[in-house]
Amino acid sequence: MKAVYIKEFGGAENLEIREVEDLSKPRATQVLINVKASALNRADILQRKGLYPAPKGFPERVLGLEFAGEVAEIGQSVKDFKVGERVFGITAGGAQAEFLLTEEFHLAKIPENLSFTEAATIPEAFITALDAVFTQANLQAGETLLIHAVGSGVGLAALQLAKAKNVKVIGTSRTADKLQKCNGLGLDFGIVTGTEAVKDNPKIFAELIEHFTGGKGVDVILDLVGASYFAANLESLALKGRLILVGLVGGREAEFHLGMALAKRAKIVGTVLRSRSTEEKAEATRLFIKDVLPLLATGKVKPNLDKVFKVEDVKEAHEYLESNESFGKVVLEF
Repeated sequence: MKAVYIKEFGGAENLEIREVEDLSKPRATQVLINVKASALNRADILQRKGLYPAPKGFPERVLGLEFAGEVAEIGQSVKDFKVGERVFGITAGGAQAEFLLTEEFHLAKIPENLSFTEAATIPEAFITALDAVFTQANLQAGETLLIHAVGSGVGLAALQLAKAKNVKVIGTSRTADKLQKCNGLGLDFGIVTGTEAVKDNPKIFAELIEHFTGGKGVDVILDLVGASYFAANLESLALKGRLILVGLVGGREAEFHLGMALAKRAKIVGTVLRSRSTEEKAEATRLFIKDVLPLLATGKVKPNLDKVFKVEDVKEAHEYLESNESFGKVVLEF
């Protein structure tokens, strides 16, 4: 079968489409998927550079954490899926190939109103957002959510899910253009962080948050950036606020004001989806099917598709994602 393959770890020029070994037949609860589309993630860029190795049991040089496709074959114990059904889901690697072998518990059926390319934008972003904001942070109606990098795939998913629950949302972006686009999805207040005054001064950032929240601060922060916002996050949290750390593109190390965290009785949670156990991913997928799939089927929340590339143009797709020009998800089409 053909797959996106890393010849050497480094730049996008090291990617190629290569024939790799065919997968084994599905056993027990396994399902063989004929992949039609797979979205890119920042993790793919890091893995390509040799900075984010695949978990044990997943291919080191074949990328891809999410997919949409058709069931090609099923194991003898599979109960919920049939050959030919359209499905999508998450995996820890290997999704950017013609075929993928996965557990049925990590799959969901694609709503009829979505194409394969639209469906491919959904699993990683929406499962991550649902798990971080609602399962771990327990965001409630009437509270306020702050999303850093709101124009990213996970950011846009969190924005839509929060608005579906009547939550007020503040978003940050380095450009005003992305915030303006987010207004159409219900963003209540946007902060451009590309200016030096805001980026380098947590107090100014916190003052903007204080102004919007009437002095209370935000109840939940979804930080998809990392260290560069940590001081501003603590300043901006409300009493009993919850800070969920997901991304590290803005750095891995930050000074920690312990006194402020104690005074605010803050909860700080770090989370990652890729390296979780089969059982944890199955539970996250179950909640996605329960809470998000109906919203997608009715159109209350929508795929965040920015641009589609043919799989042969994977190098250009990586370069586009790295340019930070994308608004939403970048998809490879097989």
